[in-house]
Amino acid sequence: MIRDIRDYVNDIYAAMEAAENFVSECTYEDFLEDRKTQYAVIRALEIIGEAAKNVPDDVRQKYPSIPWKDLTGIRDKLIHAYFGVNL
Repeated sequence: MIRDIRDYVNDIYAAMEAAENFVSECTYEDFLEDRKTQYAVIRALEIIGEAAKNVPDDVRQKYPSIPWKDLTGIRDKLIHAYFGVNL
């Protein structure tokens, strides 16, 4: 399936909203004790990073205030260096 830039932006927005909803009513301590919520938030961050990787460079350059490199970098760390992630 061919995806449009809008699809990736919608994916980013939906994952951000989901992550926010997952933690909206819990404290940091609650989060640290709830593996399901941790996994859900981590998955949302992975989706954000993967979708950000698919945003073309010309679009990234139009929106320099968005930390594109950080978004894709966190995805790479969560996927490839998961053992070093400290919540």
